[in-house]
Amino acid sequence: MLNAIAGLILSAGLAYSPPVDYAVTLAGNFGEPRPNHFHCGIDVKTGGVEGKRIYAIADGYVSRITVGLDGFGNALYITHPDGRVSVYCHLRSFTPKLARMLRRWQYAHESWTADVRLAPGECPVSRGQWVAVSGNTGASLAPHLHLELRNALSGHVLDPLDVLGFCVSDSVPPMAHGFMACPVEGEGTFCGMSANSTYGFASHRLQRQFTAWGRVGFAIWANDYMDGVYNKFGVRQTVLKVDGREVFRCDVDRLPPVLNAQVNHLFDYSHYYRFRTWYQRAFLLPGVTLPFASADANRGIVYFNEERDYHVEYELADFFGNISTYSFTVTGRRAAAPRHAPAERGRALRYDRLGEVALPGVSLVLPPGALSADCSLSPRFVKSASGLSPAVLFSSQPMHLMRRCELYIAVRQEVANPGKLYIVGSDGRCYGGRYVSGWVTANVRDLGVAYRIAYDDSPPAVAPLWQGSWHSSGKLFFRVGDGESGVKSLKGYVDGRFVLFEKRDRSDVYMCDLRSSPLPKQGRKRTLRLFAEDRCGNKAELSTDIFY
Repeated sequence: MLNAIAGLILSAGLAYSPPVDYAVTLAGNFGEPRPNHFHCGIDVKTGGVEGKRIYAIADGYVSRITVGLDGFGNALYITHPDGRVSVYCHLRSFTPKLARMLRRWQYAHESWTADVRLAPGECPVSRGQWVAVSGNTGASLAPHLHLELRNALSGHVLDPLDVLGFCVSDSVPPMAHGFMACPVEGEGTFCGMSANSTYGFASHRLQRQFTAWGRVGFAIWANDYMDGVYNKFGVRQTVLKVDGREVFRCDVDRLPPVLNAQVNHLFDYSHYYRFRTWYQRAFLLPGVTLPFASADANRGIVYFNEERDYHVEYELADFFGNISTYSFTVTGRRAAAPRHAPAERGRALRYDRLGEVALPGVSLVLPPGALSADCSLSPRFVKSASGLSPAVLFSSQPMHLMRRCELYIAVRQEVANPGKLYIVGSDGRCYGGRYVSGWVTANVRDLGVAYRIAYDDSPPAVAPLWQGSWHSSGKLFFRVGDGESGVKSLKGYVDGRFVLFEKRDRSDVYMCDLRSSPLPKQGRKRTLRLFAEDRCGNKAELSTDIFY
């Protein structure tokens, strides 16, 4: 079932090989939980450095090259004849042929951000062919290769170990650290408590006697481990059995990207937010629709309705078939579950229906499927330095929705240009906005963030990072900042000809290497003009002389 060799069989005759020319070790595996998303690939270690050669894992053709999209930094897509697409992310650079294709596109579109689409015959590649150089670009915290595998037709992300498991060594089974009892509110208790409670696994079979009555769900804190590395990984397969009967199963083998945000609802994100440990629920909230998770008719909730012992067992397995089990006994003991207070009138929301939450001058519209379960919200205004609107907070707890919702905030002051209004969060992010008839509206997803209206009619600030007005090395560096809505773009022209400026990751510095541009070096004074624009359409222009 979970067999490393199975990847070769499932590849319909197409041979796969590693993306690097040294022993493959991983820093992250497919499906492990991350805040607001599942990890959609594997992270291949590159020795903590950039500059490792990256190779095509199978025959195919380069179908896409992207820069600055999806947090991938520089990324390469290879489509294979078996219907899969391999994606190589956080690259430092591409092979010379691919780099030329990318540069031509960027200059033709006058854009550093790139999405180059290639036809099957334009750039064929063979298994093991050098295609790129590893790096640390995009939303990467350290040098590595993030490798994804996708179904070309459905777009679903797949576990790359399905085809590359043979080149990874792993004889270590998953390990559980603790479990959480989650009584259904008003319908169950565990050890006399109606609130969630956690318990450590001091051994694989706990001797402590637990008690419960009514409806209780369980969650588990567990990690997988691999040979030769100290990293913690997500568990591929989790099964919960009660008295030998399976009530829940999760096998993270594929994922529709549109369901990625459901990670916060399969796992207990509120607990992670406070303690930085992930407890995976062994029951399904009503709105969770992940294709790799299934449960019995009670959605995995255990009904303790007899005064007897119940044997609870977790079975954990990794991709390679290493298995561990953890068990404990729960005695059914009759107890009354306290009833919770009814939801505040007008604020109760159904997970499967359109919902609205309103305050004076504020409206939040949630589409069906945004929530994983019915809930009630208690929105409130919080202190804000802005005179344009109050700041509104919908939840005092972190609450990341499964779908985006529409937020409307009324403007309470006149401004010179309403088109410069936008919505900003207490997390410092600009959420954009559209002004219509006295309201600013934007799409938001996190109800644990306070939102307010802001106004930006100031252009970005552009400053050179060298002394004087002359520069002859061929490399130009500028700092471009915007402390309000944020920088949207920077374009440069030398004597009227476009030159490409590249944004340096995790900084406000932009760099242009004239030596890689179509501009010929003539050893004379040239005029450089820069045009910067922010997200509210404010523009700044700078003109200076360079020597090139």
